[in-house]
Amino acid sequence: MNGAHDMGGMHGFGPIDPEPEAEEPVFHHDWERRIMALNLAAGAMGRWNIDMSRFARESQPPVQYLSNSYYQTWLAGLEKLLVQTGLVSESELSSCRSEGQIAEDLAERVLTAEQVPTTLGRGDSFRMDDEVPAKFEVGDTVRVKNRHPDHHTRAPRYVRGHVGVVDRDHGVFVFADENAKGMGNRVPQHVYGVRFSARELWGPEASARDCVYADLWDGHLEPA
Repeated sequence: MNGAHDMGGMHGFGPIDPEPEAEEPVFHHDWERRIMALNLAAGAMGRWNIDMSRFARESQPPVQYLSNSYYQTWLAGLEKLLVQTGLVSESELSSCRSEGQIAEDLAERVLTAEQVPTTLGRGDSFRMDDEVPAKFEVGDTVRVKNRHPDHHTRAPRYVRGHVGVVDRDHGVFVFADENAKGMGNRVPQHVYGVRFSARELWGPEASARDCVYADLWDGHLEPA
């Protein structure tokens, strides 16, 4: 979707002023630590996947998204997912009081503190073993489809409609755009590293020596 989160190529937000790496804490406040813990515990119940959670976070009203801090955005996304999946009602969310019993299947999927290091260390892989034929080869000239869906997409707005060259084929992965629509939508597609010249993206005033690489799925591309 064309939300406030898709900032690639946009101007007017001022310079990035990162904290010195040696001084930056993992969490600036205790409430941020709790938001991270809530996201891990709720995600362990298996009612949504990573792309659904990305869509929940990015589909905030623009003013809210731009005003929120990083972990406020995570909280907004979690609240949306909890209500959408029926784990929490709107009234429970506003009152902070439970109105019913937790389902038995969810009670068995409790993430304990002792399990967190193993869970985080294990991670998850979105590479797929499906024998899916590649639609493009290294060296092919491709155009990013100029689509503006109202759901999650991993095709940045600033590359849509532009022409690039396939630099490498990363293999077959879950198509994130479809995966964000619900559980079980693990559509296998090839992911390519596509090279775009800076002038193709930013116009004739851009450096002739520079280029941008973007990882894009079969579903994002068409022959040019």
